[in-house]
Amino acid sequence: MLMNYTPHTDQDIQKMLDAIGIECTADLFAPVPESLRLKGLDLPAGISEMEAVALVQDLARRVREDAPELSFLGGGAYEHFTPSVVDAMISRGEFYTAYTPYQPEVSQGTLRAIFEFQTMICELTGMEVANASMYDGSSALAEAVMMAVRINDGERVLLPRSLHPFYRRVVETYVRGIGLEIVEIPWTGAGTLDLQRVAEELGGAAAVVVQNPNFLGVLEPLEEVGALVNPTPTAYVAAVNPISLGVIRPPGDFGADIVVGDGQPLGLPLAYGGPYVGFFATREQYVRRMPGRVCGQTTDVDGKRGFVLTLQTREQHIRRERAMSNICTNQTLCATAATVYLSALGPQGLREVGLLNWNRSHRAAEGLNALDGVGLKFSGATFNEFAVETDRKASEVLGALREKGIAAGIDLGRFFPELDRCILTCVTETKTGADIERLVAAWREA
Repeated sequence: MLMNYTPHTDQDIQKMLDAIGIECTADLFAPVPESLRLKGLDLPAGISEMEAVALVQDLARRVREDAPELSFLGGGAYEHFTPSVVDAMISRGEFYTAYTPYQPEVSQGTLRAIFEFQTMICELTGMEVANASMYDGSSALAEAVMMAVRINDGERVLLPRSLHPFYRRVVETYVRGIGLEIVEIPWTGAGTLDLQRVAEELGGAAAVVVQNPNFLGVLEPLEEVGALVNPTPTAYVAAVNPISLGVIRPPGDFGADIVVGDGQPLGLPLAYGGPYVGFFATREQYVRRMPGRVCGQTTDVDGKRGFVLTLQTREQHIRRERAMSNICTNQTLCATAATVYLSALGPQGLREVGLLNWNRSHRAAEGLNALDGVGLKFSGATFNEFAVETDRKASEVLGALREKGIAAGIDLGRFFPELDRCILTCVTETKTGADIERLVAAWREA
């Protein structure tokens, strides 16, 4: 214990050095080549706490001054309105924890929040069981692919080229050690995955992954994919934007076996990349092959309702050979924020948010499509985001618009060389009609 800790004296250190047969601590680094050793750290002189706070505040002011006044960025991190009740609730002591409790029976408030989160995710996705959450959407998708391999022993996984590039990289990292072959499915002129290619590659596939909407903002034909995949042993894995589920049918209606996604749009702010929360739902028949934890409802000896951790399939809790994953925890605080957000909006409120996103993004797309030298890249239906193609390099257009105080989107050429004249633009309910008009006017001038 810290209260019993006694600092080592020089004599103590010398005894340890004598015991291992060296003269000084520098000898410990003898195996490291001299050219690789640091001679010292070139650090600035220390400053006081007050000076440090003033420095950080000055940096924050400069960032705000340099930042564009209007942002139409998306690509997996979305600006949505968060009701004040979300921060108010998750700041309370009953909920303020980032971790699953190790003594769950005395943490009924936390377990109740997790149970409600699982229930809401099932209702959103059309699935039968959900876990207590994952780190983020990308790790949730990677775990879904690994779970599909456990279900059917497939040797390949079909990933659409329109999958979020960061999600793809995480999946590639996860499966590298098990020799799973990744087959890329191209997109069509509509921006949707090529169904003919899916049919040709199904043999021996552990999973077919579909992102809806995909990274290009296009809605995929979930029903047609289900018709191809469901008669086969291949698992149907869908990665979804939860806001879209307020206005479109869930993947569970089309036979999806596993549904994952990122809960960032559900009340989590944009904070330099996180923390976010992944959700993971599946069918009850696969519950024992699902990673993470499941919180269940029960009754105590007095007949009162209580909550417990029903399943814990990580290797810390059960024998390694039976573990489903080495995922160590869930994102309880972020999951609670998503739960409060969904509770505050309710089904009708979530539908209204979805419709606002749909209507405003389509209004912006129509306005840009009407400009000379600008057109929509794909013909498929979109949600929240859409790709516009210009007659100039996307980087040039974005630079010109940034000078006008607008972050107009993402240069798709960063990820797909053939799309170096395309910009992915995101419009959520936070953008007003005036904001959209300003965007279109800036494009016209640029």
